[in-house]
Amino acid sequence: MSDPRATTAPRRHLLSVADLTRDDVERVLDTASSLAASIDREVKKLPTLRGRTVVNLFYESSTRTLASFELAAKRLSADTMSIRSAGSSVDKGESLKDTALTLAAYDPDVIVMRHPSIGAPQLVARLTDAHVVNAGDGKHQHPTQALLDLYAIREALGRLDGVRVAIVGDVLHSRVARSLVQALTLVGGETVLVGPPTLVPRGIGGLGCEISHRISAIGDADVVYVLRMQRERMGEAFVPSLREYTALYGITPARVRAGQVVMHPGPMNRGIEIDPRVADSEQALVTDQVRAGLVVRMAVLYDVLTVAPVEARERAEVA
Repeated sequence: MSDPRATTAPRRHLLSVADLTRDDVERVLDTASSLAASIDREVKKLPTLRGRTVVNLFYESSTRTLASFELAAKRLSADTMSIRSAGSSVDKGESLKDTALTLAAYDPDVIVMRHPSIGAPQLVARLTDAHVVNAGDGKHQHPTQALLDLYAIREALGRLDGVRVAIVGDVLHSRVARSLVQALTLVGGETVLVGPPTLVPRGIGGLGCEISHRISAIGDADVVYVLRMQRERMGEAFVPSLREYTALYGITPARVRAGQVVMHPGPMNRGIEIDPRVADSEQALVTDQVRAGLVVRMAVLYDVLTVAPVEARERAEVA
């Protein structure tokens, strides 16, 4: 890998799957594959981002995403700082703008950000000179989750082109679903969204996916991707009861056929959207997704710091 300090490209961000091309996706996944070999070594650290600073700015609770980004930066020898809104000046009423300007004064190389408001990472990207990576903004986007899911699918099935994925559950509140539909479309995959009408937003079919309100629609899928019921984002009743939701849409052993794999972005509500017997079965890729999260986020940090945007490359070629 080349020295990340050697590039003079403009600041590059990862704010949305819509920012990516198929070549971008394949490059990140291939980089993650090459980095995966380092995970099993006795000395796991690489000097790739030595001297760089990565700030994790999280306004929402997180275990997997925050831990994997922090560990990814450390595995690449970057300096890291993690800031949660709880216990920070946000509790005292500090605005996102002022927090961003404060962090900008420290001159970080990358800001990884999770925020409940749609568009918050774009604001930070405008206010700072850092490369900004969106780790989830409201119910809008979660691009690195989509990338790690593609990586886990490719590792399990050996391909992405033509893979059919059934995404089941609370699509309405899911940034994961939106990002994954877009990412699968980029790489030639197919998607069907399955859930009650109240939890499948109108117009989402415009992203290039099918929609079904019957659980039987998962039958011909290669991957059954289970979404968490996001009760913290529900200000009203979207289903009559969780018991009824489980009866109609819960993923049980009887509903998963041989040859399918099952995924879940976590955290899981066992016994609600997924039966514990499925979650703990050999068909489940949940722990594979967690492992993929580390190497893919290592690849993303490397990528935003070393790969010039398409426009910059084109200008360089013309010159």
